[in-house]
Amino acid sequence: MARSPGPATLPREEEQVRTRSRALDPYAVILHNDDVNSMDHVVRSVMKSVPGIGIGKAIKIMLDAHNHGRAVVIVCPLEPAELYRERLQSFKLTATIEST
Repeated sequence: MARSPGPATLPREEEQVRTRSRALDPYAVILHNDDVNSMDHVVRSVMKSVPGIGIGKAIKIMLDAHNHGRAVVIVCPLEPAELYRERLQSFKLTATIEST
């Protein structure tokens, strides 16, 4: 009598590669509009939270969030995305992360 093979198991190395690639997958940091913070505060906070974002880009992000309810701040791997979300939240802004 032939036995059917059991559930497939991944070798540990393949599992580590899969976990590592998930960490490098792109994630979007999303800024959500609110009626509490001033536009100036949002622009300054975005610039302080994400290195490399200048005033022009920060204004565009703020206006997108204001006009459309949400805006993509940056797309990057998970670990820096979590850091940028936490920085934005430290300025009392509402920010989330979404897989892209």
